[in-house]
Amino acid sequence: MSKFDPYEHFGISLNPDGTLNRPYHPTTEPNPEPSPGNPTVSKDVTLDKEKKTWLRIFRPTKLPSNDNTVARLPILIHFHYGGFILRGPDDEFVHAKCSQLSSIIPAIVVAVAYRRAPEHRLPAQYHDGVDGVLWVKDQMNDPDGEQWVREYGDPSRCYLFGCGSGANIAFFTAMQVHDKDLHPLRICGVIMNQAMFGGEKRTSSELRCATDQLFPLPAVDMLWELALPKETDRDHRYCNPMIKGPHLNMVEKLKRCLVIGYGGDIFVDRQQELVTMLVKRGVQVEARFDPAGFHSIDLVDPTRAAAVINIVKEFIL
Repeated sequence: MSKFDPYEHFGISLNPDGTLNRPYHPTTEPNPEPSPGNPTVSKDVTLDKEKKTWLRIFRPTKLPSNDNTVARLPILIHFHYGGFILRGPDDEFVHAKCSQLSSIIPAIVVAVAYRRAPEHRLPAQYHDGVDGVLWVKDQMNDPDGEQWVREYGDPSRCYLFGCGSGANIAFFTAMQVHDKDLHPLRICGVIMNQAMFGGEKRTSSELRCATDQLFPLPAVDMLWELALPKETDRDHRYCNPMIKGPHLNMVEKLKRCLVIGYGGDIFVDRQQELVTMLVKRGVQVEARFDPAGFHSIDLVDPTRAAAVINIVKEFIL
């Protein structure tokens, strides 16, 4: 029996200089002009030229209105999945997901193309998340700011939304922006869909799902090795925020959190530990765990995808 290769599992290979060869994933171009059958329009803007970070903004083509004035929509700042190492807002699946969120909720979705590991290890992704939040704030304060955000977004209803590794980024970004002047932007909550957290001691769900088809345990270990700061282990707070440390004082600043998970997800025990920790720190938490289902089930099952969006919609509205 051949030895399991986590690099081969994801179709990646590590170069001698520490960079990664990544597999091709189909991408979707932005569509700034309305087109038949497309419920949203989207456009790309530069976030930080030096860091090579950017944003993809989504807006519903049909804007709700009250008394002939366009109603302002909640703003979702979105962080995509991909184990910190793969994907981007232009990924076919990520683009489709953001378009659905924008049209169904409806909302202005600002998807952050954060830097990826291992070329950029944590906390670089959190810094990019902060940049994304500050960019949205700046549009609100600039008379010539990005039109879709400034004219259609509601700064008093801004949420950080992440899936998988993106949920980890949303969580830490929310803590890092708390002490910044965000006026008129108000972060009303953090939405974590199947969040990626870990730790040194194996949990029951990690052992139970060790041979998971999508995220087998050796592959998860590899992702943390590539993403965490060098010379740290999986009990670093970026991976395991449930451990004791000064970061817990920042957790108390979070207003509301929505945590979505599935019983067959290798990360589900960590997600439930996170909920327990948040509640103990006085955070208002809505936990929605379905005993059936596996990690990323909402990417392949339209019924589950619709259920996730409905849960998010209820939390926001």
